[in-house]
Amino acid sequence: MSRTLVAEAYEDLRPLLFSIAYRMLGSVAEAEDIVQEAFLRYQRALEESARIESPKAYLSAVITRLAIDHLRSARVRKESYVGEWLPEPLLTDAGAPDGARHAEQADSLSMAFLLLLERLSPVERAVFLLHDVFDYDYAEIAMIVDRSEDNCRQLAVRARRHIDEHRPRFEASREAREQLAARFFEAVGEGYMNGLVELLAADVVVYGDGGGKAPSWPRPIVGRDRVVRLLLGLRRGAEGLGFTVRRAEINGQPGAMFFDLAGRLINVWTLDIADGQVQTVRSVINPEKLGHLGPLADVRALLRGRASGGSGGGP
Repeated sequence: MSRTLVAEAYEDLRPLLFSIAYRMLGSVAEAEDIVQEAFLRYQRALEESARIESPKAYLSAVITRLAIDHLRSARVRKESYVGEWLPEPLLTDAGAPDGARHAEQADSLSMAFLLLLERLSPVERAVFLLHDVFDYDYAEIAMIVDRSEDNCRQLAVRARRHIDEHRPRFEASREAREQLAARFFEAVGEGYMNGLVELLAADVVVYGDGGGKAPSWPRPIVGRDRVVRLLLGLRRGAEGLGFTVRRAEINGQPGAMFFDLAGRLINVWTLDIADGQVQTVRSVINPEKLGHLGPLADVRALLRGRASGGSGGGP
């Protein structure tokens, strides 16, 4: 009987629980691990004849508490991370698994938003997400995080104030975002300098996450001129590699996946677009953050096999 109840809850609630865990942690692999652990605890509780009136409430509490504990233990690890730390990219287009497509608010999945959540304490993050993104009431949240309702309201106000002050802006029209992204990737692919100049914001920023596991930029590249030179240099450097580009929606925003000729993933880009221009480019090439998207290329081997040099940092 307990297995049937667990299977039914898994079918109904896994998308929601994964969505909470991923936004809390910014990691697909860690979110999936926490979801699995939550359902194992649920099954054990049922086998021990625990009275669970609401599987959603029980599992939401377990997921959130596990995520808070994980964030506290991961803080030192992130502080020692090599280069820029970016969330693990999540494929959110039509081919994405149900768990990735669950949340209706695409902006709360964006890398910019997830990075903003990093500035909150683990409990602030949990209270804000549960209330403002997932519509839990304060009574439910108080039970989950073991705080009073008044304290949860105070935490939410503080978190909301910080989020609102720094909330990323995105092009309102999805169609406009997609059209501009298509022009951007075409200009990069063709090495069209004038096209890139008009598409990039004056203060555009490029971030790269290699985590010390793959070549990337140790610091952000800031400003239109520097970014144009970087992108054109990457194109020239990648000519001898032989790769293909597939446009994709990544974390609810326009992006692309780069593959070698054998169809193995090299890295992932995602774009923040607002005011008719690309504001931010984020490149994740750390293989430890890409394994959930399919077979991976050996980037260092590709670079060693290239006949001539070029700008570092991968595609």
